[in-house]
Amino acid sequence: MKPIQSVVVLLLAVALGVIAAQWLGADSLRQYGEVIYRAGGNDYHSTVPQVALMTLVGVLVLWLLWSLVASPFRAWGRYRRKQGRARLIEGLQAHEYGHWQRAEKLLGTAAEDDEVSAVAYVTAVRSAQARGDEAAVDQYLQRLAAADATSYALLQAERLLQQERPVDAINALDAPGIQPLPPRGLWLRTEALARAERAHEAYGQLGALRKQKVLPDDAVAELEVRLAAQSLLEAADVNALAAQWEATPKALRSDPDVVSAYALRAAALDWDEPALLALEQALDTRWDESLVTLYGQMPVEKLATRHANLQRWLGQQPSSPALLLALGRIAVRQGEHVQAEDYLHRAIAAGAGPEAWEALGEVFVARGEPALAAQCYTNALRRQRGEDSTALARPAAPLAAIVPERATVEEQSLMSEPAVIRDERDEFGNPLR
Repeated sequence: MKPIQSVVVLLLAVALGVIAAQWLGADSLRQYGEVIYRAGGNDYHSTVPQVALMTLVGVLVLWLLWSLVASPFRAWGRYRRKQGRARLIEGLQAHEYGHWQRAEKLLGTAAEDDEVSAVAYVTAVRSAQARGDEAAVDQYLQRLAAADATSYALLQAERLLQQERPVDAINALDAPGIQPLPPRGLWLRTEALARAERAHEAYGQLGALRKQKVLPDDAVAELEVRLAAQSLLEAADVNALAAQWEATPKALRSDPDVVSAYALRAAALDWDEPALLALEQALDTRWDESLVTLYGQMPVEKLATRHANLQRWLGQQPSSPALLLALGRIAVRQGEHVQAEDYLHRAIAAGAGPEAWEALGEVFVARGEPALAAQCYTNALRRQRGEDSTALARPAAPLAAIVPERATVEEQSLMSEPAVIRDERDEFGNPLR
């Protein structure tokens, strides 16, 4: 309360006290009881309402007097807080402008105010990190730990994730004194669990992340896909993989990343049929070039079945470069090199890229044509560098190949006879050239 307001309230209280005292002086109030106070051999008589009112007025007067006495100290405190807020604002602005040392100095002074010490120390830590002073970072972190344990845990977890130490980040966020975690803490713990190969635990926190609105909806959807795929890749055995696949929402079972993760892990566990079936169902539901590429590259058998499915899809997607490349790869594994060459040429024409050139080079290697294979590998490198590929050119046949294998006896004798050198001269006896 301001001093002027305190004086006004005091005067009003005194006036009300005087009026009330006159009203309470009536003898009719003795029916409520009488109070006798003895001091120094004298007795003082009063009624209960009078004593209660005087006590209330006395307490009010003492409170107002204390407010007047303490008002200078309160004013000084307000001044210091105002200065601290000004230093905090200047420090934050200096940090945004890149004046790291000035920001640290201002924020260190502003941190003397307990109400803003956590914000000041956090920004001071970031300023010290920006200029690479690890000693100052540790110093500010120690002060932050004493001022605000939650802010310290969040900042420490962020630093540990940058240092690729996810397990230590999880331990920092699991400290008992900072539970429950704020929204940013939930997001950091989810990221730490994913990096620590504990994606199934991280997946369980998605509901809380959605509820807290930590990330935009699109970012949460991308995170869900990434965690679902990683959870499948982390499955230890076939039973765990099957259970994780059943727990995956149906909407994600046709997502290319999730299906690819399931198929790759199933193939790694020698569970070939479910791997191929998942890819086939996903492609029948929603066409995706990356899934077709994986379908052609899967290191499993059932080549005839896969070739038939690819032929069926070719009727629906005749210009798909990934589909043509997959057909070429299956044909190579079946030993159909002529058919594989045809598919791969079509894939290159459709824009399949360096992968098709490499596959075509393997075809020519298998057919014993290293010169053409070298040209294919060169084109693959050129395409990787963003350059145009060159047309394939078969090498010229050697001269011996031009001579007929079967010649007449006369031709063979003529070719086998040695050449006769004749000495011819003119009429003057000079040799003719």
